[in-house]
Amino acid sequence: MALQKNDFIEVEFTGTMKGGEVFDSNVPEELKKLNPNQVAKPFIFPLGQEMFLKGIEEFLIGKEIGTYKIELSPKDAFGFRDPSLIQMIPMNVFIEHKINPIPGTILNFDNKMGKVLTVSGGRIMVDFNGPLAGKDVVYDIKVSRKVQDINEKVKALIEFLFRRDFKYEIQEKKLILSVDKGFKAFAELFKDKFKELVDLDLEINESEPIKEKDTPEK
Repeated sequence: MALQKNDFIEVEFTGTMKGGEVFDSNVPEELKKLNPNQVAKPFIFPLGQEMFLKGIEEFLIGKEIGTYKIELSPKDAFGFRDPSLIQMIPMNVFIEHKINPIPGTILNFDNKMGKVLTVSGGRIMVDFNGPLAGKDVVYDIKVSRKVQDINEKVKALIEFLFRRDFKYEIQEKKLILSVDKGFKAFAELFKDKFKELVDLDLEINESEPIKEKDTPEK
């Protein structure tokens, strides 16, 4: 049966640039090339919700479970390069932070990653475009299965939306989610999304973070 919007699917993928350089993967042998310490695991997500690249999701809707090679232009992948994101940073900024700006170095500027392009006197040109902006990319995608289990769907949503492993319980048509204190207001923003994708009403409980017990003095 053809895949439809909001179907949850499990995929293995490898993303490469046109020259063949791998930049992202959840296939064990490919991931080891990028980060030997990272554990590969299947990726589960609902189609049509832009939880993967939009161009990939649009391609897969209407397709069958199987293996595909998907070529994406910048428009459908990571966007075009924006000239306004190439900015001049004064040398005194680097001196203040005791950084030697070398062309090609990637640095963190107030939580924005920038690549030093050129160093000329007191003028340092930094590119804040993403490293894949403007690139044609190719994805090898294996759609392993359509996910039917409600718990797998819920876990996938929690992980994607909150980047946390929150505890939860499903009671009939209700999803009871336990979140850290102070996180409830943010989690409530996604009530409609849980209802749309897994047809469960989201109820959120806050809990105090578990504190480590003090070690008794000897």
